[in-house]
Amino acid sequence: MNVIVSNKYAAMLSNLDIDLIKSINGEFEVDDLISQFTNFFFNKMILDITAIKGYRDINVIQQLSFGFDMNKVILLLDDSDTVNSPKYLSQLVSMGIYNFTRNIDSIPYLIKNPNIYKDVAQYHLLDDFDTNESESPRKSKDKENYKNHLIDDTSTSMTGYGRSTRVIGFKNLTSHAGATTLIYMLKRQLEANYKVLALELGKNDFMYFNDPDLRSIDVGELESIIKNPSNSYDVILVDVNDDEETADCSEMLYLIEPTTIKLNKMVRKDRNILARIRLKKLILNRSVLGDSDIKDFEYESKCIVFFNIPNIDDKKDKHRVLDELLNKMGFDRQKPVKDNSGMRLFGIVKE
Repeated sequence: MNVIVSNKYAAMLSNLDIDLIKSINGEFEVDDLISQFTNFFFNKMILDITAIKGYRDINVIQQLSFGFDMNKVILLLDDSDTVNSPKYLSQLVSMGIYNFTRNIDSIPYLIKNPNIYKDVAQYHLLDDFDTNESESPRKSKDKENYKNHLIDDTSTSMTGYGRSTRVIGFKNLTSHAGATTLIYMLKRQLEANYKVLALELGKNDFMYFNDPDLRSIDVGELESIIKNPSNSYDVILVDVNDDEETADCSEMLYLIEPTTIKLNKMVRKDRNILARIRLKKLILNRSVLGDSDIKDFEYESKCIVFFNIPNIDDKKDKHRVLDELLNKMGFDRQKPVKDNSGMRLFGIVKE
């Protein structure tokens, strides 16, 4: 049985499909966590790093490593520059902390397949590169090349470590549930804080948005784009359309337009669909449901709604509800703002 210690990512961690014996939420001193779990038997502890007071100070994490068997701890990193810096990640590895991730969907895998040193060696800066002694031009150049290589590796990693690119797939479960337009709006919302690429598989609807970072590709091209060594994107949003293979996406969101006709069509087309999507991240899109309606939907479908998006105007620049969704997905830099209606009505003419 496993333990969850959460804070900022409590809502996301609550959706994990794992055996759970205990869950606590809040911000804790390291000594409090050690005393609380010293005589408590558990298989793995999933530890939201924001639940540790002063976590940006690596010495606090070192104190944690003294009190726990870190082979039993999976550390969920936040999105801060400090925690995701090469130096911080290297120090985690130096302390024997090998199971860390920014991708919640990778946690069940790490529970069953914990990392060993070779899995995280790419994040380990060699001692020779961290000396404060004066360096020769050759050594300084080698050090810079090494660090650049390290950052390139993490940016293309698909396992969720460090600064790996988040590849998020979107799939319509009800017909025309709005994945294409939602991706367009999320990309526009994220661009203030992240470098974003959006892809659609097997269709050409993105061409109508007049945006070079909205690309229509064949299914077979997806893997090569993600693993391209020159990839510098923080986030890749993928409209998977009719493609059933989602292995190249590190996480998936499934869209439902919760109208009677759309839901009935979905169920008649596939009688077992509700059982299959029960543990998926479901988003109600173009929804007119209130809180009580959502509870009824969850009760009848035996599914959990990850987020509810009402009808929103795709011509507006910003939407508070989308920032709230992105916050829930772990994009910490997104601060909910007032909706902005100052955009041109249709934006038909390119600048």
